[in-house]
Amino acid sequence: MAFRGKSSFALMLLLCSCAVPQNAVAPADAMTENVERSTDLDAIASDYVQLTLELGEQEAGYVDAYYGPADWAAAAKAKPRDMRELGNGIVDLMLRLDALPASDDTLVEARKRFLSAQLEAALTRHAMMQDEVFPFAREAKGLFAVTPAFLPLSSYDAALTKIEALVPGEGALHERVEAYQTRFTIPTDRLKPVFDAAIAECKRRTAAHITLPADENFKMEFVTGKSWSGYNYYQGNFQSLIQINTDLPIRISRAVDLGCHEGYPGHHVYNMLLEQRLTRERGWQEFSIYPLYSPQSLIAEGSANYGIDLAFPGEERLTFERDVLYPLAGLDPTTAADYFELQQALSDLKGARFVIAQAYLDKKIMKEEALTLIQKYQLVSRERAEQSLSFNDQYRSYVINYGLGQDMVKAWVERQGDAPVWRWKAMEKLLSEPLLPDDLVE
Repeated sequence: MAFRGKSSFALMLLLCSCAVPQNAVAPADAMTENVERSTDLDAIASDYVQLTLELGEQEAGYVDAYYGPADWAAAAKAKPRDMRELGNGIVDLMLRLDALPASDDTLVEARKRFLSAQLEAALTRHAMMQDEVFPFAREAKGLFAVTPAFLPLSSYDAALTKIEALVPGEGALHERVEAYQTRFTIPTDRLKPVFDAAIAECKRRTAAHITLPADENFKMEFVTGKSWSGYNYYQGNFQSLIQINTDLPIRISRAVDLGCHEGYPGHHVYNMLLEQRLTRERGWQEFSIYPLYSPQSLIAEGSANYGIDLAFPGEERLTFERDVLYPLAGLDPTTAADYFELQQALSDLKGARFVIAQAYLDKKIMKEEALTLIQKYQLVSRERAEQSLSFNDQYRSYVINYGLGQDMVKAWVERQGDAPVWRWKAMEKLLSEPLLPDDLVE
């Protein structure tokens, strides 16, 4: 692994790190050699988990999920290393990983690459925790192992023109679209039955293609005061807590979106398969922890978004929403087709969100201009634009994982075959092996 693209702070850490014992050995017996290599890699993985837990003590939300040994978490809370020691610890693990000899096992090599990429991200986030600020593109590369390239906002004007025809009338387009979408709000007292039905169907469709752990389950809560619309907190043992934010009225289109994204085949399934197939079956402890700011998030968010279309291809989603969800929500099923057409048209604007986020976070535009552009190119109210901008303030370049991640996952999965069976098999592989963003590139 090369140390290219590091911050000056990271290079300082490298120079001040202590010498590291070399773990590579070359015994005559090949079986013994493989065992020792595995032992060395397992030791690095265990140290990586404990270091990540300690970084999580420095920044709330850094560790998105952990279900490894409880005493490791207790030790991280009781006596975490300071930031200098943690920085040196990251570099120490990088050097130990680099010193391992190559393996003939492709999965072991994939495991090493995964750990290397996660450590690169940890080094970047470590610098950010100490107030180092990177340009948007460099931050995204350091944390998520991709370099985003966006089209200019003007490239989305054609999509706005198309939507103008779907929602004619007086006043600003975003106001007309907001008013139209309000008609498809799920009444508060019907949120639970609608979401229960949506998630159940997402699960049914996923389970038809991917064998899920027999005792898997989730708990759903409705919450307020968040910058996101939904969140999956994976608990381990194949259990999740799914939270749905009700700060703003929830439209009928969000039920399937969130059911797939947070549940099946999204975050819940991704975390379960990693726990089942890598942590439990292979003993790879590094998959018992999920640092949010890492390449793992591009895979997680990209697959969760693509999973919506995989589970509900073509007009199958429209049929399900019209025949099942609309009646549960007390909405008129005869209006479903027109609303579905608008949602398809609005999806052509998704990339504008990331262009605006980059300009805002790189301080090329200020808050008011960003809010105006979000309203214009995302066709939302001021209130929804403020929630979107609040997400950018909190999570910064993380936003690219939803769009660029989805595009990369879609392209990779659909290259594996046209038939649904092959696409589901590709999705299962993506969710259960140590794949990285680079692996998705043709």
